Amino acid sequence: MAPRFLQVKSNMKSLEQELHCPVCKDIVKQPVVLPCLHSVCLMCACEVLVASGYPPPDLPAEPNSPASTPNMRSPRQLRRPTPKAEQRPIDRVLRAGPHPPSPSMPRSPGYPGRRRKEGPSPSMMFPCVPCGRDVELGEKGLIDCLRNLTLERIVERYRHTVSLGSVAIMCQFCKPPQALEATKGCGDCRSNFCNECFKLYHPWGTPRAQHEHILPTLNFRPKVLTCAEHDQEKLQFYCRSCQRLLCSLCKLRRLHTGHKILPVAQAYQALKEKITKEMNYILSNQDTVLAQITQLESAITQTEVNSVSAREQLAQSIRDLTAALAERHASLTQALEAARHKRGEALAAQVAERRSLMEHAGLVAFTQELLKETDQPCFVQAARQTHNRFSKAIENLQHFALAADPSFRHFQLDVSKELKLLTELNFIRAPLAPVLDTQHSLAYDQLYLSWRLSPDSAPAWHYSVEYRRRGVVPGGASRGGNRAGLAAARWGWQRLDEVSGTSTVIDRLEMDSVYVLRVRGCNKAGYGEYSEEVYLHTPPAPVLNFYLDSRWGLHADRLVVSKEQRAARSVPGLSLLQAADHALTSCHLTSDLLVGDVAITQGRHYWACSVEPGSYLVKVGVGLESKLQEWFHLPEDMASPRYDPDSGHDSGAEDGMDSAPPFCFLTMGMGKLYLPQPTYHHHHHHHHNGQRSDPNGNGPSPPAGLTYPLPPRLGVSLDFEKGRVAFYDAHSLRPLWEGHVDCSGPVCPAFCFIGGGALQLQELVANRGADQTPVRRVTIQPRGGSNLNN
Repeated sequence: MAPRFLQVKSNMKSLEQELHCPVCKDIVKQPVVLPCLHSVCLMCACEVLVASGYPPPDLPAEPNSPASTPNMRSPRQLRRPTPKAEQRPIDRVLRAGPHPPSPSMPRSPGYPGRRRKEGPSPSMMFPCVPCGRDVELGEKGLIDCLRNLTLERIVERYRHTVSLGSVAIMCQFCKPPQALEATKGCGDCRSNFCNECFKLYHPWGTPRAQHEHILPTLNFRPKVLTCAEHDQEKLQFYCRSCQRLLCSLCKLRRLHTGHKILPVAQAYQALKEKITKEMNYILSNQDTVLAQITQLESAITQTEVNSVSAREQLAQSIRDLTAALAERHASLTQALEAARHKRGEALAAQVAERRSLMEHAGLVAFTQELLKETDQPCFVQAARQTHNRFSKAIENLQHFALAADPSFRHFQLDVSKELKLLTELNFIRAPLAPVLDTQHSLAYDQLYLSWRLSPDSAPAWHYSVEYRRRGVVPGGASRGGNRAGLAAARWGWQRLDEVSGTSTVIDRLEMDSVYVLRVRGCNKAGYGEYSEEVYLHTPPAPVLNFYLDSRWGLHADRLVVSKEQRAARSVPGLSLLQAADHALTSCHLTSDLLVGDVAITQGRHYWACSVEPGSYLVKVGVGLESKLQEWFHLPEDMASPRYDPDSGHDSGAEDGMDSAPPFCFLTMGMGKLYLPQPTYHHHHHHHHNGQRSDPNGNGPSPPAGLTYPLPPRLGVSLDFEKGRVAFYDAHSLRPLWEGHVDCSGPVCPAFCFIGGGALQLQELVANRGADQTPVRRVTIQPRGGSNLNN
């Protein structure tokens, strides 16, 4: 029995660190639960709010003891002193500053109160120490915070088991010299009594006799939690959306409309089961915990060793800098001394030359003797050198200049950059989080991801690219609870290590899936922070690679195809100018059709293109190969009602009413995209001029549809078996419009230009590294044999 008691006592001792208040670092007293779910002492919370500049909280007063109630004074009161109730700390806090008025306390001059027309008071912010941030308490402050009665019970059991198990609780109403040990406690009076005092203050036949007596305690608490807004209302519900306890009246408030509200018993059972499972998981993985503790202790030891090594490396680096500065100082000093010596010699030679021109100098005396010579040939021979010396001396006298600069202005060091570098001298840092380039990143035949580093980031040696399919975790969720689920989600990331450059290509991805990608850099300091995650949607079908066919009777003066056959431009030429010269009231537009060099006979395919925003009218879609050839061989003006490419219906009588249209186009131009309403040919009747007529016979109705801003890239998806064509915003893969097309024969991608315009096919990601895309020549086969390229 003794070992069992010692084990329980040991477990209770280890519990003490969980019972400390984060503010006072002592065992909590009257703990309240903050909105962040941390518990602090009520008095500590009050002192923190007062220290933060808020007015003292207006908390409800504690119930008075029976001895202070005049109606319950006993005749023995004269013989017993008035019990001195322990001074509550809340009184000390309330007296520490101005307080709001109350019936028993007059208005303080320092508290002006709230005016009647004044707006609601701002929410109180409590600086939570464990969270490290400010927590919003609301307008009422601590009044809205419920007491943590469960924590109070645990603290009481801890005190009785560990620290106060052998300490007696004395009666609060006995005279100190004759104080007896308390045998009962009253939860309503919130006091401890001996047997005699309990009978005295709870006489038989009075309402106090109905009070519930409990064991003596130093911490009285309410019997149950009640609502802070509705007095005496029990908290019987729990809102999972707000994560708050509610009473029956709070449940009816509009604030909780649409929230998932459970009975508190159901929430109690569910939370208790979750905590039990989590605790059992922790207890069943004690070996893992011990292994991680060993690893952490080893990391602490390694940290100390590595810090000493880093300190030595730092001192060695500073010594190397000092030695380099000393060596450079000696080298610069030597250069300065050499320049001083050279300049001094030049100036000294100039002084000696000037001194030779003095009156009593040797040159003047020699010249005077030379002038005494009468032999003319000898004089001429000897005087030539003297004449040269005098000529040079006169020139120097007339154009005097110092032979060397004595200022040494060029020998001053500019150390501003070096001082800045030394000021910013710091340990190496890992690269900052890269910035993903969402404009150039795309998912097409492969996934192309581009990024860059911010200018103030440390350089990166290489990068690590991680990606995963959104919503799919390989292996699924395990039975290990939340931690196992998080670990499984971590395993879902796939990584490309040591990526050089600021872009990469990822292949072998699933179609019609959203992938999450992130990047981080690495250098000598290790890996840096991850970039923000970017979401890229892969195409809904395999990408079809084709080129524009320039052999179908193009008008060279109006339509130009690029050398790579990936782009085309339509320019209204001379023919339109000549036609406009004869037209006064009508508009004559030319139509140029361009098709791809591949015919589709099966499967699902996807391709994308971009249309220049300044284009007049451009149609993008698909059409039957035979009908497209007929269109080329029988050219018509767009003003003719023969063709309506938007609806794709040929008005000839040979077509049935329920057959799918041979063409399906989407029209765009002038920075807009026109989205027609879906047409069902078995529900609509067509007039002979191609216009849709009103069923009531009131004449043709105007076309119905809406416009959409022209996306940067337009995606087209064809399902040959279903005869369905879908158009997408290729940047986000958002569906725009869907139509039907006759797939009884080979179908070709087609593009129609009306007026000026330009179009560019989306380049394959796989071809970005190639210097030049090879020009491919593919002949469109008849219906029997078509060329398919995926």
